[in-house]
Amino acid sequence: MCGRYALYGPVSRLREAFDAVPEGFEFEPRWNAAPMQWLPVVRQRSNGERVIHRLRWGLVPSWAKDETIATRLINARGESVAEKPSFRAAFRRRRCIVPANGFYEWQQLSDQQGGGKQPFYIHPVAGEFFALAGLWERWTRPADGEELDTFTIVTTEANAAMRPLHDRMPVILAPGDYWAWLNGATAAEQVQALVRPCPEAALTVYAVGKAVGNVRNEGAGLIQPLV
Repeated sequence: MCGRYALYGPVSRLREAFDAVPEGFEFEPRWNAAPMQWLPVVRQRSNGERVIHRLRWGLVPSWAKDETIATRLINARGESVAEKPSFRAAFRRRRCIVPANGFYEWQQLSDQQGGGKQPFYIHPVAGEFFALAGLWERWTRPADGEELDTFTIVTTEANAAMRPLHDRMPVILAPGDYWAWLNGATAAEQVQALVRPCPEAALTVYAVGKAVGNVRNEGAGLIQPLV
């Protein structure tokens, strides 16, 4: 799964990396991005223009009666995303990219290791950003007609680098696959083929302090390796 990540920019590199223009928000660096927060997401218009908007993490399907479902839909299992009612419409037409400088995962420690969970930070070996595969939806609040745009992160089976920590990981897109993922006209078989683990050599993994476990904690110190 993917339940916490970091995105600290800078915005000029974010624009360059994804050939996208931030629209309608100020960029705020985050080292502890969490579900139910408003975070930058790359979407592509029908004319091919890419824009970055802030969407709330935790998908609310268009048919949902209320938005409480969002806390259960922060991730979408890639193997079944094309069939699940919560995700299938977004998978066909509303795919997005969630930029991240890195993400966190927790490893369950044995009793001999002291028990509890040890957080790890995973970031790219090369380049500044991961392109996490995402889906987005637009939901209309029945009470007042207000529209809410939300997103989820697609996951897949873990590669060899991630397997000691967890059996799942986010789908990480290669730059050459951005267009196919974002383009609503891409054939379903081609899109599904992108739902796979990235090469383990693309990841750097190291342990970090447990402060990241508290969503109220922020700052660059969260991604510093343990000594």
